[in-house]
Amino acid sequence: MDEHVFSVTDLNEYIKGLIDTDPFLGRVAVRGELSNYKVYPSGHHYFTLKDGQSSLKCVMFRSSADKLRFRPENGMAVIAAGRVTVYPRDGAYQLYVGSLTPEGAGDLQVAFEQLKAKLDAEGLFDASHKKPLPAFPRRVAVVTSSAGAAVHDIIRVLGKRWPMAKILLLPVRVQGVEAPPEIAGAIRYANRWKVADLIITGRGGGSMEDLWCFNDERVARAIYDSEIPVISAVGHEPDVTIADYVADRRAATPSNGAEIAGPDGADVAAYVAQSGIRLDQAMKKKLDMLSRRMEELSKRPALTDPEVYLGAKRMMLDRVQADLAGAGEKLVGEKRRAYVALAAKLDAMSPLKVLSRGYAVAEKNGKALRSVFDAAAGDRISVRLNGGRLDCAVEEVHHGEE
Repeated sequence: MDEHVFSVTDLNEYIKGLIDTDPFLGRVAVRGELSNYKVYPSGHHYFTLKDGQSSLKCVMFRSSADKLRFRPENGMAVIAAGRVTVYPRDGAYQLYVGSLTPEGAGDLQVAFEQLKAKLDAEGLFDASHKKPLPAFPRRVAVVTSSAGAAVHDIIRVLGKRWPMAKILLLPVRVQGVEAPPEIAGAIRYANRWKVADLIITGRGGGSMEDLWCFNDERVARAIYDSEIPVISAVGHEPDVTIADYVADRRAATPSNGAEIAGPDGADVAAYVAQSGIRLDQAMKKKLDMLSRRMEELSKRPALTDPEVYLGAKRMMLDRVQADLAGAGEKLVGEKRRAYVALAAKLDAMSPLKVLSRGYAVAEKNGKALRSVFDAAAGDRISVRLNGGRLDCAVEEVHHGEE
């Protein structure tokens, strides 16, 4: 029996042709768990899909991987859609993945939760970082689409509530791949040039896909880095985005953002009017109290009969002067007696007193000789007596003689 002998390449190409022409394998979706997920510098993603019994090699080229909304992780249950073919070099078939979605949840929801967890771990949601809003903003920058309903709602509500604020529109796209860098750039522009003391960013309602630009990491970091307080006013009340978590205040809707941005002018006017009334009442009360106080003082003796009052004070002054004089004399007497006693003690201890009684003091080089051992034969000494001094020379020194 004649047999056709194939080369390895020929056989692999033949099998590849069979698989490539199978319509079922040209578009297939496979459920499995991600394993050995790797991203190469080329941008291609390589991984394995596995279940309880088998595994399947998979590759996702960069063009498809760039469309991923979430970050694939090992152990994640997914559905991979693509085509099965043979890689001739290895003689192995694998799934070339065109799309990858998490099983049980949409890829946008998974991406949202992943980014939320990441930024929360970095501290971007911490309450300690949130800045207070200005009580009376002078300039409000609105970062939104110039064609949407949101900007009109903000202008209408803020203009009615707080017309003193100047509104500056920084127009950006709020949907599509170009929206995130434009929104982040507008927020940074407002900070760089200090165009406002408050920023409102957001848009009207829509699907999660429509609002996705406010779940972008670039927008989140621009809001976090903003030195100007930021209000996030995205969608309807149930809609929550990453921007809401990072912003200094979250508004349920763009209109609510305008309400939060500034006080109600009517309330401020009413408060000022009430404050004026309270001030008038406080001043009247103060004047009444001062008037009663002045009336009480006017009845004091010092005002009704000043001479009698001054006479009593003069008598009190005389008594104080007499007391001071007596105390002074007593103190001087005590000090004088103490002085006399100390002078007597000092006089009794004076060397001159001792000399007057016939004693003498011998000195050598200005120092008193305390013992015969302090002098030697031939020394010149001075002898101090009552009435003067004798300069002498020592001829002999006798130790132990009286």
